[in-house]
Amino acid sequence: HALIGGRIDKITQPERDEIHLLVRNNGENLRLIASASSSNPRIHLTACRKESPEKAPMFCMLLRKHIAGGKILGFSQPDFERVIKMNIACYDELGDSSVKTLVTEIMGRHSNIILTDGEAKILGSVKHVDFTVSGVRQVLPGMRYELPPSQDKLNPLNISASKIYPVISASTLPADEFILKTFTGVGPLNARELAYRAFGDAGADLAAAGKDGKANFADVIADFFRGIKRGAFRPVLLFKDETRVWDFNAVAVGQYGNAVRTEENPSLCAALDAFYQTRDHFERMAQKSAGLLKFIDNNLARCQKKLALQQQKLKDSEKREQYKIYGDLLVGNLHRMSDGMAVAEVENYYDNMNLVKIPLVREFSPSKNAQRYYTLYQKAKNAEKMSKEQIALTTEEIEYLESVKDSAQRAENEKDLREIRDELTAQGYHAKRTAGKGGKEKTGGKSASEPHRFVIDGYEVFVGKNNTQNDRLTLKDARSADLWFHVKNFPGSHTVVKTNGETPPDDTIVKAAKLAAYFSKAKDSANVPVDYTAIKNVKKPGGAKPGMVIYVNYSTVNVTPQMP
Repeated sequence: HALIGGRIDKITQPERDEIHLLVRNNGENLRLIASASSSNPRIHLTACRKESPEKAPMFCMLLRKHIAGGKILGFSQPDFERVIKMNIACYDELGDSSVKTLVTEIMGRHSNIILTDGEAKILGSVKHVDFTVSGVRQVLPGMRYELPPSQDKLNPLNISASKIYPVISASTLPADEFILKTFTGVGPLNARELAYRAFGDAGADLAAAGKDGKANFADVIADFFRGIKRGAFRPVLLFKDETRVWDFNAVAVGQYGNAVRTEENPSLCAALDAFYQTRDHFERMAQKSAGLLKFIDNNLARCQKKLALQQQKLKDSEKREQYKIYGDLLVGNLHRMSDGMAVAEVENYYDNMNLVKIPLVREFSPSKNAQRYYTLYQKAKNAEKMSKEQIALTTEEIEYLESVKDSAQRAENEKDLREIRDELTAQGYHAKRTAGKGGKEKTGGKSASEPHRFVIDGYEVFVGKNNTQNDRLTLKDARSADLWFHVKNFPGSHTVVKTNGETPPDDTIVKAAKLAAYFSKAKDSANVPVDYTAIKNVKKPGGAKPGMVIYVNYSTVNVTPQMP
């Protein structure tokens, strides 16, 4: 009702399968989201804003051409199916009035958003479905729009208890399965809830229910959908723990008892926002960061393989002293040796004159064999020095890549991922960018992102999102008396408490340490050690990679990671 009569001011397509309509109605701006995501399809009002690509996708341009500035006439849901039709009055290029219909189909991986004209001809869709995708129903421009195939189920809004009872009596299914297979538009959660309300057991079996039980079941079903028809909703969020939303529902849920905490919401749209903002965001970011994470993992595997070879080379160089001893013993016994010998057996004056057998190269003279062992000794000595240097460099590279991986896993949007790619490119890694059909990366704007900002006990606290930002936050933005936090021995963000020249209380320091641990690879651990010191004690060595610093005069506090 809030949208009916409103005008569509703006249309964006922030995701490949998601559109946003900004609607102006009764002096208020409302944002409608329609998503054809395979895992999170939906349509509802939202307070969530998303950055749009610099170049609008084709479907977005089509919507702008046909329905921008249009007036929303109303919504319909044919036969209580998972299809929402929005009729829009608009004007074409010649100024003639027409009615277009935006259809949102909520059907899992078959979800779609389709625009049709007044004669139900398809003008375009967010997903094109040809005969290679579906042999049952194609969705292509120019074709006539048809509803998805009927599942031969009953519309629960048009039935009474007396009509439901004979159907129940003939069924031997579990009560919740009976609901799912009999009625359109009912999900598993509400099917179990109806069974619970009727029998006190969400998994009750109709075969074991008596005549009275089945009659009561029919009354419960009819009463439930009478309430739905008149809009008697009580939107709730369901929590299995204290913070993360597990599920939502349009009506109260009692089947879980005390095992699940429920929280009422002022509107179903608000409940949907609370549920999907986190879930949809993390799923989409996981998809967008997959290529970057694979690139980082490949480089980590390369470095770890290189490190293993360097460590083996270092281990092999431990034989160098033996080579020198063999050379010394051969030089001391040249007078006892002759050409063509395969082995020289001599007394080892480094080991209580015990006899030792020294392998020789037959083609070499005794003195050349001695020189050969001195050469092997020098090579091994040089190899040890170089191996130690290379091991230090490779270990530093692994630590750096681990920190970049941690940042990529915590990236919140495409801008964060772009900055991480730019950082890798600047360090000589050529991370591929995610490009659309136009061949240009969706950057969502070129301005640098800002660090996370929190206020703890009146003190501003900043947390870097990536290594480049960590350097800027620690080495440029912070003042010498500010406090710097970093989890010990794990990749993580630089965390800075702006002290304003004061000494924060111990409780504030503990909270800041918990925050630093939360934004680190040790987020899911307990009793995490976090080092902290004044910014003046933090330095960046020359040539160090982004985010890499050294610090002195620090203290350590052990905490459990937690947001403030």
